[in-house]
Order: sequence, then structure tokens, then C-alpha cells
Amino acid sequence: MAREELTRLTGNGEGTCNKNDCPNVYRTASGSFVVQGDVSAAFTAPEGEGLVEIPEETLREAFRALGW
Repeated sequence: MAREELTRLTGNGEGTCNKNDCPNVYRTASGSFVVQGDVSAAFTAPEGEGLVEIPEETLREAFRALGW
């Protein structure tokens, strides 16, 4: 899946972040979510899964974008 196929719910590419390197939340065409953030080592995820860490404000911004 290409980034262009996702709906970006957070971040505007301004400020201290570059266009595509901030923590972000995206929505897929099927309604699921893709989260971009710093890799976390909080615990070992099952094979085929990964952990990322995003700021609370990023998640709140995604909720506002969805009207939640």
C-alpha cells in the first residue's frame, strides 16, 4: 500500500517536522488505521507486528479529524 492511498488525519508538514517524518495517523480505504511514530521497545511484539510510540496530542488530533 502506498502512502498516497491513505487519508492523513494528523500533521500538516509545517513546524519542526518535515512533510513525512512526524508522528502521524492515517486511515485506510477499508477503515483501519496506520500509525507512524518512533519505534518502541516496550515489549517484544509477535512476529509480523511492530510497536510505535506517538504523542497523545497526535492521537487527539486524529480523533478530532474523525469527529470523535
